[in-house]
Amino acid sequence: MKKKLRIAEVAPLWVTVPPKKYGGIERVVAILSDGLVSRGHEVTLFASPGSRTNARLISVYPQPLTEANIPWSNPIWNLKNLSTAFEMAKNGIFDIVHCHLDLWGLFFQHLADVPVLHTMHNPMCRTNADASNIDRLALFRESASRMQIVFVSQSAKDLAQVEFSGRHARVIYNGIDFSHFIFNPKGGGHFIWIARVNKHKGIENAITAVERMDARLLLAGRIDPTQQEYFDREIKPHLSDKIRYVGECTEEELSGFYGNAKALLYPIEWDEPFGLVVAEAMACGTPVIAYNRGAMPELIEDGKTGFVVESDIENIISAMGRIDTIDRKTVREIAEQKFSKERMVSDYEKLFYEIQVL
Repeated sequence: MKKKLRIAEVAPLWVTVPPKKYGGIERVVAILSDGLVSRGHEVTLFASPGSRTNARLISVYPQPLTEANIPWSNPIWNLKNLSTAFEMAKNGIFDIVHCHLDLWGLFFQHLADVPVLHTMHNPMCRTNADASNIDRLALFRESASRMQIVFVSQSAKDLAQVEFSGRHARVIYNGIDFSHFIFNPKGGGHFIWIARVNKHKGIENAITAVERMDARLLLAGRIDPTQQEYFDREIKPHLSDKIRYVGECTEEELSGFYGNAKALLYPIEWDEPFGLVVAEAMACGTPVIAYNRGAMPELIEDGKTGFVVESDIENIISAMGRIDTIDRKTVREIAEQKFSKERMVSDYEKLFYEIQVL
């Protein structure tokens, strides 16, 4: 009988865990934390106040950072979050610290006398980070021999540009709570796109394909203040009776948004490390049509749960015309096999025990 662990889960402070609306990392952390508690582990979650968790909650700032209008580029309170967790670890409170804060945990890991695990939810090379990729990669390479890291897809690991030994780097897919996503065997007559509004997420490509097909499209997702001008200039002129923006979906609205669609269009223009919306759509039986970028070939089984096509609008249009050949029941079944929360929690629990003895 293995001992129960005292685990620190350190989440970003931008939104609550789980998020009320947007927040893929926070949704994953919520599932993982509660799953570990259900297995008898003593979990402390470092997250924003208002987070709903079965773990012990510690918050170092009085509200989610986005609500306080603190910009994404300001790391101060997330650094305070990390320093609090590592100070407690140094005082013997935890058996393991699990960081979900990109590279920031690297500055603290040497202060702890317990194993530290980093999950990289973002690419190791960032296109929109304040720090240059040269600096980021230099830090990761300098730390590679003494860090434990999880990538959320094999693609993310392959594109990291940092060499890790086999025992230092693993791949664990994100998991979702299938009880929150109702299987819809019929779907609907319209297509959907959902993500944080950003050109790299393929919103313009989805609109172009739908306009060429004379089909209907619902757009959903968060518009950050920095993206409002882009939305007003590039997206708003295309809105009509057939192409509508419905705002940011709540957790309760997601299942209906996904399940009532013919397919999710995800023609991204960057190498996305995972793409939680892909798994969530499939959980409702809704197939996904995506460009062959990042983790998409790992998440989508071409011809079974959707189509993965090379980056060309004509290929998206062709796949849209064939989408009725996809069996929605199969989509749900494969999603359950690959993206269950139980599988994710088991994978992390097993890894926690492994790095305890390294």
